[in-house]
Amino acid sequence: MTMGPVQLLVVGVAGDESTGEILAELERLRENELVRLIDLLFVRKDEDGTVERLLLSDLSPEEAQAFGAIVGALIGFGEDGAELGAREGAAALEDGHVLDDEIWFVDDAIPNGTAAALALLEHRWAIPLRDSIRRAGGFHLADAWIHPADLVDIGIAAQDAELQPTQA
Repeated sequence: MTMGPVQLLVVGVAGDESTGEILAELERLRENELVRLIDLLFVRKDEDGTVERLLLSDLSPEEAQAFGAIVGALIGFGEDGAELGAREGAAALEDGHVLDDEIWFVDDAIPNGTAAALALLEHRWAIPLRDSIRRAGGFHLADAWIHPADLVDIGIAAQDAELQPTQA
């Protein structure tokens, strides 16, 4: 199973905001094979505290077990390491879901009138780029997601530094 980079994305929507647009965009990304939805846990809590849950995955049960084996092997278990981790990871994903309410207590964490989604996304678009970097002898040094607010903070800090009087 060839895997691209995996991201855990957690988003919330307050009030009666529509999540239809978000789900439509996720579907577009999936249809164009830009991302694969490894797992999605969507939780909506209405104003009186009633909770609705939705679990989705693009992985078949066999693919979920293979994914679990890969993750389990990477995590490992002590001296027995990869082999035991692969068995345990595959067994843990027999139902095909990584994200469930037994581990992620989303409905306890969100207030009434709110929805939240935890999505484990595989970035399929990045596989050819990663492979070409490897073929060229390149290797991973670092990566990070930069939020627009971080860029604003950097700009403010740079401007403040320029305004500081220089010492002679």
